[in-house]
Amino acid sequence: MESEAPSSRFRHRLHEVIFEADTLAGRRFNLVLLLLIAVSVAVVLLESVPSVRARYGRELWIVEWGLTILFTVEYLLRLVAVRRPSRYARSFFGIVDLLAVLPTYLSALLPGAQALLVVRSLRLLRVFRIFKLAEYLGEARILTQALRASARKIAVFIQTVLVLVLIVGSLMYLIETPEAGFTSIPQSIYWAIVTMTTVGYGDIAPQTVLGKLLASLVMILGYGIIAVPTGIVTVELSRSRPAGVSTQACPMCGAEGHDPDALFCKRCGSRL
Repeated sequence: MESEAPSSRFRHRLHEVIFEADTLAGRRFNLVLLLLIAVSVAVVLLESVPSVRARYGRELWIVEWGLTILFTVEYLLRLVAVRRPSRYARSFFGIVDLLAVLPTYLSALLPGAQALLVVRSLRLLRVFRIFKLAEYLGEARILTQALRASARKIAVFIQTVLVLVLIVGSLMYLIETPEAGFTSIPQSIYWAIVTMTTVGYGDIAPQTVLGKLLASLVMILGYGIIAVPTGIVTVELSRSRPAGVSTQACPMCGAEGHDPDALFCKRCGSRL
């Protein structure tokens, strides 16, 4: 047991620095991490600009690989800091942390894969915990719960919309001529979707009186359809109750988002 004590203390200290923002060291670590993530995302964006890539391509490549190595070390340290690494690896942020480093290594085999590094921007969500904005975490939880509760209703709504655009597209294909752009039912369905969502590209437009009448009905219907998902989510939001969220991470699996008075992890059941 005595030989395990130093290892346990090291893991506990590592967990405080990497996962927690309550200590000065943890706060500084996470602030530096956010800065590096922002720099990495900026490098990916700049590398996609041809003129910048032609002039500073090598410098950007060096910076990107340097940051990838740092993020790889950080990911491995996160696995070491928790007692159940597999649980953290399967968590949301665990998957995001892994995806943040894989594209650079894949780019050695698949040129262009480094563009997927923009997924690192998801890691900026840690800013809510770092600055102890627990009230925002609570609001995020309410929004997530409302979206989950609305999922089935929205799915039924989308199915209804798909049936409508199929019917409207088929009718418009029968009414209009190929010269107007309605050359097939799929093309007409595309027009119905663009019109019903009030996007209105204007690349296809009805020419006959009957076609214009149908288009007018679809446009009016579109305004009502757009309001339906908003109303569904709004109802679920009104039913939700605000709840505080702790900024503490589980020392066993790294899970976050616990209740302020929680004594045990909501994912693995370990004591916080």
